[in-house]
Formats: sequence, C-alpha cells, structure tokens
Amino acid sequence: MSRPDPAQAASAVSTGQPAAKPIRFNAFAMACAGHQSPGLWRHPADRSHEYVKLDYWLDLARLLERGLFDGLFLADVTGVYDVHNGSPAAALRGGVQVPLDDPMLLVPAMATVTKHLGFGVTASTSYEQPALFARRMTTLDHITEGRVGWNIVTSYLDSAARNVGQQKQTSHDERYDQADDFLAAVYKLWETSWDDDAVRHDRAAGVYADPDKVHAVAHDGRWFRVPGIHLSEPSVQRTPVLFQAGTSPRGLSFAGNHAECVFLIAPTQAALARQVADVRAAVARAGRRPDSVRIYALATVITGATDAEADAKHADYRGYADIDASLALLSGWTGVDFGRVPLDATIEYLDTDAGRTALASFSKADPSRVWTVREAAEFIAIGGRGPVIVGGPRKVADQLQDWVASTGIDGFNLAYAVAPGSWADVVEHVVPELQRRGAYATSYADGPLRQRLFGHARLAPDHAGGRLRDAVRAARRAAALHPESEPELESQ
Repeated sequence: MSRPDPAQAASAVSTGQPAAKPIRFNAFAMACAGHQSPGLWRHPADRSHEYVKLDYWLDLARLLERGLFDGLFLADVTGVYDVHNGSPAAALRGGVQVPLDDPMLLVPAMATVTKHLGFGVTASTSYEQPALFARRMTTLDHITEGRVGWNIVTSYLDSAARNVGQQKQTSHDERYDQADDFLAAVYKLWETSWDDDAVRHDRAAGVYADPDKVHAVAHDGRWFRVPGIHLSEPSVQRTPVLFQAGTSPRGLSFAGNHAECVFLIAPTQAALARQVADVRAAVARAGRRPDSVRIYALATVITGATDAEADAKHADYRGYADIDASLALLSGWTGVDFGRVPLDATIEYLDTDAGRTALASFSKADPSRVWTVREAAEFIAIGGRGPVIVGGPRKVADQLQDWVASTGIDGFNLAYAVAPGSWADVVEHVVPELQRRGAYATSYADGPLRQRLFGHARLAPDHAGGRLRDAVRAARRAAALHPESEPELESQ
C-alpha cells in the first residue's frame, strides 16, 4: 500500500548512493488477548484485553495509518488449543488465543476511521462455503473501497473440525486439495459471474442489471458445488488480495499458484532466506514471475528512544512470559503434546497433520542448533516464532535492513509484546528513522490495496485466478461468434 518517496530516491541517486530498498509493515494481531506473546496480557501497559471494545480497534487503525502500515493482518482460529496435556485448560488460563472474536466484523468500523489502511482477514477453506464466503468478502471490499485481503488457511486444530461436526481434520495435503477446489469456486464467482458492464442502473429503461451479462458459474468440484451466480455485483478488486503462509511442500505448491503475498516465519536469517528462495521457486514453477509476490516475515520490535530504554523494556517483558501457555501454543501449532515432554528434552522434527511448518522452524530450518523444549517455549514467549529485534531507532533500523538484504523479504508482519504500545513505539521511533534513510514510505499511494502493492487493481494474467478469468472470457467470446458451441470452461 505504501510506496518509496520519489524525492528520497532521487536524492540517493544524486549522491551516488544506491536507493535503499523500501521496507513494508503490516501489524499482526488477533481478536483476542495476548495473541503471540503468552503471558504479556498481564503487563500493566498491555491493552489487548480491550479487544472486546470497538474503541480499541478504532484507535489501533488510526495509529497504523499514521505509521503508513500496509495493513492490519488479522489472524484467526476456529478451534481451541487443547493438545497440551489433552485439555484446553492451559490455553484458557493463559489466554492462548481464547477467548476470541470474529475478525471480519471488525473491519467495517476500522474502515470508517481510515482512508488507506488495508485489512487482511483470515478464513479457512476447510470450514467455509464458497458462495457465502465470496459474498462476505465482496461486501467488505465494497465498503472499504478495495482495501481487503484474505489470508487463506486450511486450519490445523482437530478441535475446529470437531466443532463443525467432523471427527477430526482431514490430512494435511488433502486440506490443500480441498483448498484448490475452494479457490476455483470463488475465482469463478468473483471473476467470471458478472461482466464488467453488467450493472446498468438504468432508471429510464427499468434495468438494474443486464441478465445476459450475469452468468451462473456451474462449479462442480470434488468438495464444493456452486451452480448459480455470485449474489454480489463486482467490487473494486473483485478478488481480495490473497495472502498465504504455508511452507510445507504442498503449501509451497499452493502458494505458487494462488498467493500474492506470503507470510513467512523463521527464527534465523539463514532459515528465512531458504524459505524465501523456496517460495519464489514455487511461484516460478507455476508460470509466474518470481518477484510477483510480496513476502512479509514475522518479527517483533521492542524499541524506545535509546538502546538502553529498549533493553529495559525487553527485560521487563520477559518477566511476564508464561512458559506453560507458550507450550500450549506450540502444542497446538504442531499437534505434539509438549505437556508430556520434559522441558530439557530436545525437539525433533515430527511430520504431523497439524502444522508442519511450526515444528520444522525449530528442528529443521536451523540445522546448526538443537533446541530444547524449554528454549523453544522461552523463544516464542515474546512474539511467537519470529525474531525479536531490540534497540533504539538506529539499531532497530540497521537490523531490519539487514534482515531484508540478507533474506530477500519485502517487509515484516509485526507482532507485539504489549498492545498497542509495541506498534506505537515503532511508529514513533523506527518509522522516522527508516524514512530518514529513504527506506520507508512518506505517503500512501493511490488506489485499492492490490494497486498499492503491485501496480494493478485486478488479478494478474499469469495468476491462477487471472488465467481462469481470461479463459472464461475467451470462451464466451468464441460462443458469441459461434452460438452453436458452448463455453465449456464455465462448467469445469
């Protein structure tokens, strides 16, 4: 959404220095208390327990727009973390992403107090229905004037599956197969059901929409059937900006076809650089330009006016860490009950049907280190599985730029230690320092979210959804020239 300042780039050229790569920020949040920092909800400066109050979200949206963040990335789960000791008790005691509210319902209110901030909402292809979900996302895109993205997840908690009447979740790779079918259905709804000029709003003729330009999608897949039309007229972007986070082999294949923005999590630069290379290779294998995706990495920034002030905050925050709650979070991510594993035991990689990436980020992504259960729990106690960057404005800016240069990412999904204070500190201290270096936007670009991120408002022609859209349009043109033939792609 944000763009580098042309004056800053010109200044860099005039002095013979290479222009700094612009760094992008999203805020990583959830409609709950604590989110990625188990135990920090107890800190007196933390307001995350106010997630049930509308003013909390309005204040946060205003803050992030003031800081020129690309967007607010809202995570979600549809189950409870009950793997730890076979019970949700630790999650409930520690506020581990429970209780929580629905992130989609927060967006309209935040949109009313902002003009540019994007909103990435999480929804699972395992538990939604394409036609109803497509209408909700189109509605959000309408009322935000094109500022909505969708974080596509397949879910990883058995408790979520049970809550919708299933005995357990389907296997990891099969969930991605189901997601492919879901995406095919919603692409048809968003991109092919309504022609661009279908809505006439012609009072004199008494025609609101031209029936000849509204098409049934006739989707008949293995998991989903959608015979009819999209109920909503096209929004600014039609398809929301598509986010995805999986880095398992099947997840990478899915990202190569569908993701426009990829969210990566790794504890070290070496591990993150490998993930970035894997993502871009998957995009290339799907017939897309490797640089056609924006990659954001998880990080937590603890900062202040000076290094000493930041160090003091970090030490203070660590005193509120809740190891048992951290283990509840890690157990849910991985499907491994760490409540039954000694704290000093080493973590070994296990291929589970929950979250393969979560466990591999410790045990495989950094082969030079052997993690104990205790070390992993302490590591994720502030900010989750990404790095914690501590220091005054210059030190933090140096580290952020080093992570970008060393890994090839485009920016960061910034988690928090305390909310909204962690983001407020970034806006006050780090953003001005990055702007001074020519490495951060000084204004928002115009247009909807996809336009600001990629320079075009609609899905690119080499994207899976763009290819489907263009193929259907070509088939319709051919059918119009030869009425005796049927546009076969509509029923695929």
